[in-house]
Amino acid sequence: MGDGIDSGYAALRRDRAGQAAAFDALGARYDEAFPHKEGQLAAGEWLAASLPPGSRVLDLGCGTGVPTARRLVDAGLRVVGIDLSPGMVERARANVPEADFHQADIADLRPGGPVDLGRFDAATAFFSLLMLPRAEIPFALAAIRGLLRERGLFALAMVEADADDMPVPFLGQTIRVSGHPRAELRRIVAEAGFEIVRETATGYAPEAADVPPEVQLLLHCRRVG
Repeated sequence: MGDGIDSGYAALRRDRAGQAAAFDALGARYDEAFPHKEGQLAAGEWLAASLPPGSRVLDLGCGTGVPTARRLVDAGLRVVGIDLSPGMVERARANVPEADFHQADIADLRPGGPVDLGRFDAATAFFSLLMLPRAEIPFALAAIRGLLRERGLFALAMVEADADDMPVPFLGQTIRVSGHPRAELRRIVAEAGFEIVRETATGYAPEAADVPPEVQLLLHCRRVG
């Protein structure tokens, strides 16, 4: 499995410079445009209720650290966050000084990759995997599974869309996003070795005028095996 993930990533051409620069420029405007994060808060409550204090949680695409890392730390969990954007990592460190944040790419965490953060009891990926091309998402999910201990928990949020690495305007920047219809997303998550224990779909209208309404999919998952 590990060799397959590594070789799969090696075959992909990854260029994240534009994505990182866009989120560096956004700064606090991201939280202003998306002030209502009920799905993330609910997932944080699920993890807090399911894990004993001191459990390690990996927050992939941590952003500003609010609300996810903040809620998990307040629940007594040990949080490690990564983000591609150095500006977001700086904000997360200021907002949640009790957590441990790193500037890194999700692909860096693959088995044998350049960043080794150890194993985790749970992981979150709130709208971070949608920043990847579709071809990369199965490898990212497999890498996340490999970072989790047996029966580890995983909270995943995506936007329902039929799109692959599509450039879209976003708060005055341009980012590239991918999405799946929900049945296809379920299949990909299951094939990566996760059991979906809960699924919600919510219509969301961002505060920013240049970001259209979207359907947000939130999956509560458990590692199989």
